[in-house]
Amino acid sequence: MIDLDCSSSLILLLPKLSSDLKSLSIFALMIEIYTDGASSGNPGPGGYGAILRKGEHYKELTEGFRKTTNNRMELLAVIVALEAIKSPNQQVIVYSDSKYVIDTVDKGWLFGWLKTDFKGKKNKDLWLRFYTVYKKHTVKFQWVKGHAGHPENERCDDLAVLSSKNRLNWKVDRYFEEQEIK
Repeated sequence: MIDLDCSSSLILLLPKLSSDLKSLSIFALMIEIYTDGASSGNPGPGGYGAILRKGEHYKELTEGFRKTTNNRMELLAVIVALEAIKSPNQQVIVYSDSKYVIDTVDKGWLFGWLKTDFKGKKNKDLWLRFYTVYKKHTVKFQWVKGHAGHPENERCDDLAVLSSKNRLNWKVDRYFEEQEIK
């Protein structure tokens, strides 16, 4: 008969199993958002695409605009997706290929811009709208390389491009067009 002392192995396995279960449960509760923006010309016709996913729930969002910029569409995709979350205080991870959006938040630039009332910065209207909805949740950002075969990012790109070309449903990015005239 072989006598195995499993007590030390069991002690080592329990914390590992416990942390794995915790991360699985957090992941199951987290809302995943995938986003992309596009514009043909900068400025030019543009659009955004976003996917929200939590468990088995899945939703796609997209709109096109007659005249805008790529950065505005990248940011608007994140805003609209966050605004689509019905309950406050959600754990959210946003996957984006936009360094503009991710770096502005993760590097703290947005918080400095808020203090200076966005002096010399573009897209104040959208950043203020973003900040309002951002504060309602715990949001993390994850950069993904664009046009690199990531299925959800590719789908968001398809949605953004299709909406940017759909003249019949274009919206007017009033703030942008008014600022461009000034």
